[in-house]
Amino acid sequence: MFTRNLLRTTQSLTRVNTRVATPVFARGIRTFKQEDQPRLRIGSVAPNFTAETTEGKIDFHDWIGDSWTVLFSHPADFTPVCTTELGAFAALKKEFAERNVKLIGLSAEGVDSHKAWIKDIEDVTPDLKDFTFPIIADVDREVSFLYDMVDEEGFKNLNGGIVQTIRSVYIIDPAKKIRITFTYPPSTGRNSAEVLRVIDALQLADGKGVVTPIDWTPGKDVIIPPTVKNEDAKKKFGDFKEVKPYLRYTKV
Repeated sequence: MFTRNLLRTTQSLTRVNTRVATPVFARGIRTFKQEDQPRLRIGSVAPNFTAETTEGKIDFHDWIGDSWTVLFSHPADFTPVCTTELGAFAALKKEFAERNVKLIGLSAEGVDSHKAWIKDIEDVTPDLKDFTFPIIADVDREVSFLYDMVDEEGFKNLNGGIVQTIRSVYIIDPAKKIRITFTYPPSTGRNSAEVLRVIDALQLADGKGVVTPIDWTPGKDVIIPPTVKNEDAKKKFGDFKEVKPYLRYTKV
């Protein structure tokens, strides 16, 4: 199902004096070992891959282009919690598009199954007429391995068996760097509003040179980083409120 293409991954994931082996994938033979798994951190380049999706074959980095991307994964099709999640993200596609964000899902089943599942998602999601973003067919669980999407018990079953937790979210910027990750247990649904909120916070921080406090939402005060001196803060932001020398609020 997959054409393996991890060439763009190794440079960003290899560290001096640290062995990061490229996983060996052969059609029909899948060997997943923890010592071969790339270590993804905030700031790591998102591993590239090519895969079949409900919208055809993609090269992930080419597909991202100059956009932000939300990649979110599911262990199987026709699962109740995941059905509600995909529907919620699809219903918010316009909100994501306004932020220059592409959506892409992943599930560990095939394209035909995904397409049938999409009909159910459209049926059960209020105000959703058309499901309009791709779902990756990760039948061999290779992307799930590459992105370390499973829990401890699930990893034991990657080579064959039931995996309950391919339930991760990755926010990736146009430079293909991972900016935020979330991983959820099978019993807990995701929060699509929180994904939008953190994208707003990341884009504001990148654009304005500020950081956001607890529970920040657009329109609320932001924090001036401690690295910015008061005189420079005054020039850049105008008025600000100093609560502590290291805690200064302003508006943007």
